[in-house]
Amino acid sequence: MNIRMVLLASAAAFAASTPVLAADAIVAAEPEPVEYVRVCDAYGTGYFYIPGTETCLKIEGYIRFQVNVGEDVGGDSDWDAVTRGQVQFTAKSDTEYGPLTGVIVMQFNADNATDQEAILDSAYLDVAGFRAGLFYSWWDDGLSGETDDIGSVVTLHNSIRYQYESGTFYAGISVDELEDGVYKVGEEANNVGVAVGLGGTAGAFSYQITAGYDVDNEDGAVRAMGTVDIGPGTLGLAGVYSTGPNSYYSTAEWAVAAEYAIKATDKLKITPAVQYYGNYFGGSKVVPDDFDGLGDAWKVGLTVDYQIVDNFYAKASVQYLDPDDGDDSTTGYFRLQRSF
Repeated sequence: MNIRMVLLASAAAFAASTPVLAADAIVAAEPEPVEYVRVCDAYGTGYFYIPGTETCLKIEGYIRFQVNVGEDVGGDSDWDAVTRGQVQFTAKSDTEYGPLTGVIVMQFNADNATDQEAILDSAYLDVAGFRAGLFYSWWDDGLSGETDDIGSVVTLHNSIRYQYESGTFYAGISVDELEDGVYKVGEEANNVGVAVGLGGTAGAFSYQITAGYDVDNEDGAVRAMGTVDIGPGTLGLAGVYSTGPNSYYSTAEWAVAAEYAIKATDKLKITPAVQYYGNYFGGSKVVPDDFDGLGDAWKVGLTVDYQIVDNFYAKASVQYLDPDDGDDSTTGYFRLQRSF
């Protein structure tokens, strides 16, 4: 038998064995079940169900670029560019007490490539009107422009709050930890405060009344704000009074503010505003025992908002402050912000 006959015999034997091999079953692995993300519309737009749970989650935030202008605002420079990124996670689920809400807000600020910080801007839980955690107080609220200065030096506290809400009215009480509030010379900020707030709407009119008592400084403050649609814009008025320097209001003994937010077009809003301070002190955390002997101050400003496209806007603001007991100053900024 020569080589050719050996090769032909081997090929015939292999061909004859092929049906036996083909008869062996090939078992394919079962595909893993895929759980698609479901839209949750029970709490508004943007929510989706966390896979495998009945908890709804919403992710939102913004990217902001801003150039600040003012004397030495950038150290040795009169201008400074800063960038911020903020992300908010909101989780909601139904309970026998109503929706259980949890919120986490992370904020990242960059003055440059090396001077940066990451902070917890808010983190709280909320159910049946009760809220506990790190969140902003009613004293963080203000008029729509950038001129009014009627809030606390620090408005973010660890707090416990109850707030009743109906369709057009709310009222609540809050116990706030004020360990980063204002304090007098020779003392430290490590105290507690109690704040109350109520507000609502009535047609084109909206209002808010806020009060707070600083236990350690033994002084308190009360503030009232209101807005009403008039003509092509919205008129805003506010007034605040403080019995003495305290963590809820220490900028002045009293102040009044007014603005008119003009809706020039669907995309353009122009807001001129003015504020007057009685016995003006300023924004330092180290405060005097009282406001006696301090001079007054006045402030005027202009803020322009322009919506470039949906979720992307530009803002420019300029403010002029003239205190009796100090030098006048002009500050401002230009901002670009994209929200999502």
